[in-house]
Order: sequence, then structure tokens, then C-alpha cells
Amino acid sequence: MNKISVILLVILFTFPGIVNARDSDKRDKLRSLVEQYGQSDIAVPFESRTETDRLSRNLSVWSVDEKNIYITISPYDIDWFLKQDLKFEILDNKGLAGLVTASGTDQAMEWDTYPTYTQYDSIMKKFASLYPSLCRLDTIGSTGYGKHVLVLKISDNVLLDENEPEVFYTSSMHGDETGGFVLMLHLIDYLLKNYNTIPEVRNLVDNLSIWINPLANPDGTYRTGNTITSPVRYNSEGADLNRKFPDPLDPSIVVPYENRDMIRFMRRHRFILSANFHAGAEVVNYPWDRYLDRLHADDAWFLSVSRAYADTVHNYSTPVYMDFMENGVTRGALWYKIYGGRQDFVTSELQGREVTIELDDIKTTPAAQLGLLWMYNSRSLLGYLENALYGIHGIVRDSLSLEPLGSRIFISGHDRDSSHIYSDTLSGTFVRMLSPGSYDLTFSADGYITKTVRGVNVTGNMKTSLVVDLEPGPSIIESPAYIRPVFYPNPVIERLTVLLPDGLTGEVHAEILTAAGMLVSDLRFFHNAGEEFYYDVSSLKSGAYFMRFTADQNAARSVIKFLVVK
Repeated sequence: MNKISVILLVILFTFPGIVNARDSDKRDKLRSLVEQYGQSDIAVPFESRTETDRLSRNLSVWSVDEKNIYITISPYDIDWFLKQDLKFEILDNKGLAGLVTASGTDQAMEWDTYPTYTQYDSIMKKFASLYPSLCRLDTIGSTGYGKHVLVLKISDNVLLDENEPEVFYTSSMHGDETGGFVLMLHLIDYLLKNYNTIPEVRNLVDNLSIWINPLANPDGTYRTGNTITSPVRYNSEGADLNRKFPDPLDPSIVVPYENRDMIRFMRRHRFILSANFHAGAEVVNYPWDRYLDRLHADDAWFLSVSRAYADTVHNYSTPVYMDFMENGVTRGALWYKIYGGRQDFVTSELQGREVTIELDDIKTTPAAQLGLLWMYNSRSLLGYLENALYGIHGIVRDSLSLEPLGSRIFISGHDRDSSHIYSDTLSGTFVRMLSPGSYDLTFSADGYITKTVRGVNVTGNMKTSLVVDLEPGPSIIESPAYIRPVFYPNPVIERLTVLLPDGLTGEVHAEILTAAGMLVSDLRFFHNAGEEFYYDVSSLKSGAYFMRFTADQNAARSVIKFLVVK
């Protein structure tokens, strides 16, 4: 041991109060920062995956590396954190000084400053006004502070509901992760301005319905008013929106109204492909976030499209950009586990395919770097959307009337964990994006004979067309839902929670059947849109059950399958 080490040990043992005072000062400083700014970012030394999982269940972890766990502390969890008596360092928010606000809408639309909220609202309206044949402004919902969660639809026949794949980009559900907000506005501008001049853009707009929500959490981003000065991760009630979606592994989650609005919006459009933009790292993150040792059935496809995004970025960026984890790509749980995440919910419950794209190591991207963010990511943004044009594109019909059918589409020996899809009830159309190979697809619908189409070939970056006609037959219990509800937990021990879709309102009849089709219970209740329905399963034996809902006013139907364990 050298002389300096001996001196330090003597000081520590002789004057322990110095160390305790230093720790006390740091704890007081953390409280002060949280009170002043609404949150504070910290780094806790990495010890183990078990400890990381424990902290992730109780706090908003936003990144993990070989040295540290990075966490945002809010007024709602600071007491819990301090009780853990963990070592931590307070991080400086490097981006706050770079949050330059535009002087007006024109400057904001140069995409190298941040808009005020009123400028943002004006920009979205201006897009719809300047390009009425290509885009339409809509609202997903409203926030606790009365702001609108805005979304634009871009398509060649924007006022029509065409039978074409719907895709979705959304950003900044964490209000302090700001770079994606301007990036999405820039993308909207690029698609609209270049529709008539760039063939790649025209191909996307002509063949897809593209929905873009630049700012999913305006209350967090504009926490202090009309300008971005001190954004926070959370919504107005302190909820981390990306930890508050229904999750079978965490039945205690209470879904905030912003997420209920988002769920209804996504369920209505049944997006086949989506991406959710964040910051705090530079990596493309794909499912699963909650399962470490379980791969998604389409893991190879997810890895391929994520790799393509990152590799394209590398062609237009500096060598050190988006090189985190496996050179810019990771399966979520290999990084760190989260529960209640949007990505897993969309992929498992809505039969969509979603990735999470972390755009910047600095959560609040300085305005001076917004142009670089666009330069690095713009080609990847277009390329990712192109994936919706590939794979199997088909239609399911009644063999006699040739009317479209809603059908469950399952690939035997491949699908698991709700990776199957459904054809659209109204149009009968479906898209299944897959890695190259040969697949056997099984189609089943209530009142029709199940049919398997064998040897459907999928080629990379190509479209395979398929028409499937089903013959009328006996009704089956395992029919695809008219509109699939959200339900949790599954398996269930005591109480099942069901969030019914908006199509099932008014007087509703609920029937509970065994897996063999035997009716064991039924009841009636009045359902208002957005309300949850609760069912006590304590009287049911262990096993698999179906619950079938039918609305009296419009005969809308929905079916769920759940497992009771005792």
C-alpha cells in the first residue's frame, strides 16, 4: 500500500463524519434538483442483472452499461430511492443549455431550433392546410394540462380509408427526450415537399397510410409553459408512460389515460409496423423487453430490420454514432428488462411489429445538433417504412360470396406468444412481414372451415401476394375477435381486467365458456367507451376459458382466451 492510500485510510477512520456529510450533501442536492426541475438524472454503479431488474421495477431506468445504471428520479420516487441507501452520482443535463427556441413558425420550420407549443400546433395545422390532398390532422387525445396529442396521416388519397398497410411513427413519450420531436416534424415536411419529385417518397405515400405523432407527451416536454426550458420524463401526474402499458408480468400496472387514448388509436388503425423514438442512448431496440430467455417468433426478422436501420445510419454518420451494444442494435432484455413497455404491448397484444429507436446519448438534444440527427437518420426512417411493402400481402374472402372476412392467421411451427396476426374485418386484407423462407399459413374464422395454405414463399425485400377463400362451416369458439380487447393479467388468479374496444358500447352480453365450448356463466352490463370491465374468476377451476362479448346495439363481438390458475 502506498503512502497516499495510508493517509486516506487514516482520514476516513479518524473523520468518518466527513464522508457522511458528503453523502448527506449529495442527497440534499438531489432533493433540491428534483424540487426545482421536476426530476434529476443519476448514475448508480452496476452490480448485477438482479439488482438492475429490481431498480427497473421501481424506478425509471433509461440506460445500462457495464459500469452504471442510469435512472431518472422524480418527486414521486425520490423517497423510495433514498431509503435504498445506494451509492450514486448526479448527472449534468448537457442538453438543457442547447434548447434554443425558434423566434417564429418560419424559423421553427428550418428544423434547427425547438418550436414553442403554439408554434408546434400551428406547424401541424399548416401542413394540413398546405397539402390537403396528402395529409390530414387528427388528435389521439388530450393531456392533463389540456394539450392535444397531435398526429398527421400522410397518404395519396388521405381522405379515404384505402386497403393499404398502416404504419406509425411516434416520438417523445418521455418529454425530456426531445430530438425525435423535431426529427418527426422534419420527416413530415420532407415527405410532403418531395412527393412529386423523389420516387422513393412517392412509392411510400402511394402505397402506405403513414401516421406520424411527433410529440406523445406534450405535458412533459412543455412542463413549464409554452417553451421547452425544463422538460421532464413524466406526464402531468408523474407517470412514466413507457412503463404503464398493460403487461402480463405486472398486473399491478395502472394504465394512465394518455396510454388508454393511445391504445384506442392504435387498435382502431391496427398498424402493422411502427417505431417509437427515444433518447439517452444510440441503439435500435427490438422485442422482447420483458423476456430475457424467450425469443419472439420473428426474432430473425426483427434483427434484420433493426440491423438495416443501424447500418444505413452508419453510412451517413460519424464512426462513433449509434455504435452502442451490438454496433447499434440490441434485443431489449439483453440490455435491461422493463415491464409495461409500449413496444412489447404493441407486438404481443395488437399483433403489430414495433421497435424502439434511441436517437441520441444526450436526452435533450441541443438545437445545434438537430441537423446532424436528420442527416444521420433520414434514409433509415424511409427504409424502415419500406418493410411494410414486403412480406405476404393477402386477402381472406368467403368462398361463395367473395366478401372479405376477418380471420386468424397462424403459422404452425413458427408462431408463439401472440405472434399470429388477423386479417382486417372490413377489407379482409392482411400483411405478414417475415424473414425469407417457406411458410404454411393456417386461416380460421368463426363459421368457416379452417384452411392451411402450404409452401408460401417469402423473398427478401419482395412482396408475395395471396388470396385465400374460406368455405362456410360450423362455428368455432376460437374465432378471431371482431375487435380484440386489452385484458390482463393472463394467467389470472383472482380478477381479470378487460378494456373493451370502442365498438362495444352500451348494453353488452358477456359469456364465459370452457375450452370445449361449455357455457359456465353469463352476465350483462352497460359499457361506456374507455371504461374497464372486471371479472372475478374465483369460482372457476384452473384451466383455459373464453369470454365472448356481444354489444346489443350493433351486434359487435369480441373474444378473449385466458388461463385461470389456482
